[in-house]
Amino acid sequence: MTDRPRRTGFARYRQILWLLTSRDLKVRYSTSALGYIWSILDPLVMAGIYFFVFQVVFKRSVGEDPYIVFLLSGLLPWMWFNGAVSDSTRAFLREAKLVRSTKIPRTIWVNRLVASKGIEFLFSLPVLALFVIVMHGHLQWQVVFFPLAIVLQAVLVTGVCLIVAPLVVFFRDLERATKLALRFLFYASPIIYGTTNLPEGFRLAAAFNPLSGIFGLYRSAFFPEQFDLTEVLIGAGMCVLLLGVGLAVFRACERAVLKEI
Repeated sequence: MTDRPRRTGFARYRQILWLLTSRDLKVRYSTSALGYIWSILDPLVMAGIYFFVFQVVFKRSVGEDPYIVFLLSGLLPWMWFNGAVSDSTRAFLREAKLVRSTKIPRTIWVNRLVASKGIEFLFSLPVLALFVIVMHGHLQWQVVFFPLAIVLQAVLVTGVCLIVAPLVVFFRDLERATKLALRFLFYASPIIYGTTNLPEGFRLAAAFNPLSGIFGLYRSAFFPEQFDLTEVLIGAGMCVLLLGVGLAVFRACERAVLKEI
């Protein structure tokens, strides 16, 4: 008897989450003439700039060849992380009336951002595949780690967003601080370089950035040397830890958030 209500509750949560996520995507694409193109244009432009700087101007040996594939396999998942965390700073403030008036679980207002940005990431994968083909890249058996990387990143993004979303309601300056932190994290994460390019003494410290192991899993589909089991295990542990902290922070702040917004 107790299992059936739980299954019904989960099904209802999933249904509402999908409705809100699809609404976000429809609104985002319907108000733009280029629609889907905008979701991939930003990482493509960034990849083009870094490719020109590191490969054409300075001819630095960072990453692996083909470098554009190396860049995109880090930039595309970064856009998911960056977009969801940035949007989470307005998760409750943007739709305060709906958050207060509806009785659906409040975590859904955060998870819809994680889901919508995650779907945009999945939509961008054909672009990565196109560059692999054009640049004569090679798909390795490690592509089987791709689903694991997606799951770990979903756990990580959810945990971080559950921390940021409620705290911004009480500390409005945290919105700007989050943007600065994301800018720093971009260069502190192996996006334009790989952890193999770091000095030996920094590699263990870099493993505690969960994005290092996640990006390594994505990239191992094309560059097997980018897979590091230590980075993946430490990163997975950090993802689970951040999710636990996020849930604890969210539950502790939920009632106060409803009074504040």
